[in-house]
Amino acid sequence: MAFMEVRNNVPAAENPQTMSKLPAVVTRRPALVELTNVGAPGINTKVQSKAPGILKGQALNPVQVQAPADLLPLRHETSADFSLKEEVAQMCQAFSNTLLQVEDVDKEDGDLPQLCSEFVKDIYRYLHQLEIEQAVRANYMEGYEITGRMRALLVDWIVQVHSRFQLLQETLYLSVAVLDRFLQVQPVSRRKLQLAGVTAMLVASKYEETYPVAVRDFVHITDNAFTTAQILEMEQLILRSLNFQLGRPLPLHFLRRASKVANSDIERHTLAKYLMELTLTDYEMVHYHPSEIAAAAMCLTQLLLHNMPWSSTQEHYSTYSEAHLKPIILLMAKNVEMVNCEKTKFQAVKKKYSSSKLLKISLIPQLKSPLISNMAQAAQNAH
Repeated sequence: MAFMEVRNNVPAAENPQTMSKLPAVVTRRPALVELTNVGAPGINTKVQSKAPGILKGQALNPVQVQAPADLLPLRHETSADFSLKEEVAQMCQAFSNTLLQVEDVDKEDGDLPQLCSEFVKDIYRYLHQLEIEQAVRANYMEGYEITGRMRALLVDWIVQVHSRFQLLQETLYLSVAVLDRFLQVQPVSRRKLQLAGVTAMLVASKYEETYPVAVRDFVHITDNAFTTAQILEMEQLILRSLNFQLGRPLPLHFLRRASKVANSDIERHTLAKYLMELTLTDYEMVHYHPSEIAAAAMCLTQLLLHNMPWSSTQEHYSTYSEAHLKPIILLMAKNVEMVNCEKTKFQAVKKKYSSSKLLKISLIPQLKSPLISNMAQAAQNAH
């Protein structure tokens, strides 16, 4: 179409009415004419424009319009052109080398189907999306009858009950997650707070455990403060309030990934678990995403045990920089400082991790180092 005249949207070469009127040689229309129909047969070439250099009513001479550079005949490339191409190629190669510095931590797992190496990255991308959709608001109990300290007492008790029943670690984190997500949409009285907590454990055990805890056992553990009927009624209320959505990812899911990326040993992994579990009683930290909690716990663990900075590979897989994690790390240090003080009542997590089964990780000297004290002081100053 660019190489022939157009009339009534039909190429002149295909219009029998204009065959006799065609010139012997069909000249190419300038590019500007092709776009504006200036100079086309039957179209007024007067340009009504106020553009600089064009007078009102003055005809625009198509011959004076220069075609774009890509329509001009090809010219021979000079040495400068080759130098520019070489420079661009070098820049692209340098950019590619920078990207390749991120190690593929799943490349050796192809023969282990349980690790899902082919789509594990997609799985964690989905978990990041899910934790945003099922988030907990900051200060969600503002205006409630219950307070953050009451919640801390309840969570500390849940940790003890969890250890008493010897449940999976996922059940503990899911219990607290269900409790917080329920309380932020359904305020309860002080009298029913423990009922909500024990029912959240019932829901979590049904979701995570192969053999969930019986309702009568929860009745017994509360010293018959609540009946079976009350617990089952609260269970229905919790499930309806959460729209039966219990798949919120847990910090443990992200910590296992973080430990793999960091090639952590059992000591580092256990210390990170301890730092994460201390956050359960901290009402100030309920709004942080599970992935942020896990990444901050691993980052602080590396600083305490090996003075190891957050690497670019860890930043890539966690999606968080060390600067982003710093406020969370300071709050974790504050929790360690508080639990080391014997006056605090919330000792369940520290006592749990002081056992030989968990490497007595809560008793290591690094947790009483000046680094923890300085970070804890910085957290208090920030608030």
